[in-house]
Parts: sequence; structure tokens; C-alpha cells
Amino acid sequence: MPKSKTVYVCQNCGAEASKWVGKCHSCGKWNTYVEEIIQRNSKTSGLKFSETSSNPVSISEITSTSEKRIDIKSAELNRILGGGLVPGSLVLLGGEPGIGKSTLALQLALNLNDLKILYISGEESYQQIKLRANRLNLGNDNCFVLSEILIENIFVHIQNISPDIIIIDSVQTLQTEEIESSPGSVSQVRECASRLLKFSKKTSIPVILIGHITKDGSLAGPKILEHIVDTVLLFEGDHNYVYRILRVIKNRFGPTSEIGIFEMQNSGLKEITNPSQILISADTENMSGVSIAATMDGIRPFLIEVQALVSSAVYGMPQRSTTGFDIRRLNMLLAVLEKKAGFRLATKDVFLNIAGGIKVNDPAIDLSVICAILSSSFDKPINKKICFAGEVGLSGEIRPVNRIEQRIKEADKQGFQKILISNNNISPGFKSKIEITKVKKIENAIKYLFK
Repeated sequence: MPKSKTVYVCQNCGAEASKWVGKCHSCGKWNTYVEEIIQRNSKTSGLKFSETSSNPVSISEITSTSEKRIDIKSAELNRILGGGLVPGSLVLLGGEPGIGKSTLALQLALNLNDLKILYISGEESYQQIKLRANRLNLGNDNCFVLSEILIENIFVHIQNISPDIIIIDSVQTLQTEEIESSPGSVSQVRECASRLLKFSKKTSIPVILIGHITKDGSLAGPKILEHIVDTVLLFEGDHNYVYRILRVIKNRFGPTSEIGIFEMQNSGLKEITNPSQILISADTENMSGVSIAATMDGIRPFLIEVQALVSSAVYGMPQRSTTGFDIRRLNMLLAVLEKKAGFRLATKDVFLNIAGGIKVNDPAIDLSVICAILSSSFDKPINKKICFAGEVGLSGEIRPVNRIEQRIKEADKQGFQKILISNNNISPGFKSKIEITKVKKIENAIKYLFK
């Protein structure tokens, strides 16, 4: 008869304790311990060795094999995965509720007409999935839908159908009979994910798991879930805007610095192959407070529009407000302008916005932010054919940024005529059609733009 054991498990990190404690000794979170009942089989207790023994082999004796990747008929997804879906890989797709995870997964399943897809949903019924498929206006006779949460029953259906790709929505809804705890608990998520990992490696069938995230933006469940999967994708975006960013957090078979940009439409998610053209307004002529920055997200360059508004403070205390930009960095740049360039902005309200709902952490947009603020303060527009790429230091110097050649090529591709960069940023021998203007300090950029 199997023995049952009662333990208290931290729902944040998975640490176990014999009794309830208020603060987790592992992750430091408060009130995260929940009582769980775990059944253990007495026959399998103790140390158990692998059925097949293996001997150490010299790395030079190992033959390398290159498996053919699966084309998932999405240029953005193929690129960020490193060329396609690797057979036998376990992919975790996370994101906020309502951001479009299920839509992206179902759209992927319905587009693969030449492969047999098993779409397993523990959150929606057959009718709800059919309604979403009708909204996407897609159909696929090779796409089979299963509404099930018990992992033992799921493996039975997988054996009967023999699919080429498995999609599970979501991993937090899965449950196994061997563990007496509710779905979504640390022990359930850990056990179900481990079984799916063993299955995918043994059968070479790729499995895509959809996961939830917590209120602080991290993936829900134990941290071991991110360790055992091969690829972690994070779906980001603002509900007030239509653009979504698919970011690679971990990838064992490709780069971890790629991003994919999508646009949420009534008929599903549309790939954005040229984000610079979407994020830049066409009618910026004779508009003050607008500048264009050449930024990077991972290894992908694109241009964004920085908007600034400077006005006299009417409520006594000057306001500082940002959207898509770190407000602490804005305060630092305003202090540099006042200390090193002599501009008195302490009595001014300053509002900064990154157009399109994009959040930018690239320090290379510092020069563009300063120029947009001064343009609004002077009420003088900046030539719409000029873009910027430079980090601003605390002493007012323009510091070099990484991947400057890719930024310049992207600006040239979008039809810009000039770009302002750091004085010692460009590599020798680099040639471009766009005019490159080098500036050493912010005073040089101000004189060049507003002389």
C-alpha cells in the first residue's frame, strides 16, 4: 500500500518544510507555504539506478548529428527559435492573461496543414476553441483538439493519435493521479513537466507548453520548470496597444537575444517584419518635441519615436512622467542638462513618451531623449531626416553604444539622411550612404540642431 506524506511546499520556489512557516527560508517570500499530500510507493523507495548503464566517452569520439528543424510557417517564430522547431524539444510560452498566448498557439496549430497537431486545453471547452478558430478564419483537418487535464489520460490519447507536435494550454492545469494536490501546485507542475520532458526526448515529438506568469512578471510555478524546458518564450505587450513582443529568455538550440513583433488584429496575430515603419509617425513635419532614436532589442535594430513635452509647472511641484522609459534615467538626464549645459528645467513639467507602447531599456536613446526635450523647450522642430544613437554620461559626454553599424544600416534602410553618434563610436573603414555626424558632448549636439 502506498505511503502518504504531508509536507508544506513553497508555491514560489518549491522548497519543502515539515511544518508551516511564515517566511520561506529559500526565496524569502512570505505566506507562500501550502500543505500538500504526496503518495510514495514503498517498492520504489530508496536509491534506484538507471536500467541502462553508460560509460564515459571522449568528446572527440562522439559523432555530431544535425537534426532537421520543423518549419512552423511563421517567419518571426522560426527566426527567434533559431531556424525552426527542434524535434524532441520542450518549449515554454509564458505571458500575462489576455495577451494572446492561446491565440498564438492555436494559430500555429491551424497553419501547419502538413503535420498532425494535438492541441490539448485544460482551460477551454471544445466549443470555446472552435469559436476562436472561427475568429481566426483558419481550418486544419490534421489539428485534433482534446479537453483534458489528467496527464495519464493525455498520454493514452497521444499514443492513439501519434501527433507530430503537441500543444498544451496550460501546464498549470495539468494533474497526475500519483500526487494528491490541486492542479497548479508546485508538485503537480514539476511532476507533469518532468513526464512531458521524458516523453519528448524519447519520442522526438516537440511539446509546446503555455504557462502563466505571476503579478511581478515572472513565470508561475517552480523555478525548475524553466530549467528543464529547452526554450522559454515570454509574450509581452500593453493591453492598450495592439503590438506584442515575443522575447526569447532561454534557448538551448539558438540565440537568446532575438525578439519577434506581432500586431493583434480581429483575425489573430499578424507578423511585423518592419517594426521601424510601424513605430514612426509619417506626419512629424514642423512638430517640436519629437526625435527618432536608433535602438536595439537583443540583436534586432529598429527605429522608435521619442515624444517630449516641456511646459511651465502650474501646481508648484514640477511633474516628471514617462511612458515606456525609466523615470529615474529621465531625472538623471535632466540633471545633466541643468548642471553641464546650463538649461533651467527645475521649474518645468517634463513628460516623455515612447510612441507605440514599446518599453525601451537601451541607453542609446539618451541622446534622442535630450534632443526631444530641448526641441519642446525651444519649440523648434528637429529635421525628420535626422536620427540619434548615443548614451549620455554624467559629465555630459556622448558615450559609444554597441552594434552601431547595424543601427546605421537600419536608419539608412528607413530613408534617413543623417545620424548623430558618439565621437569615437564608428569603426575604421565603415562606409554608409547616410551622413554620419560625430558629437563629443551634448553641447555639440545642441549647437548642431538648434543653431
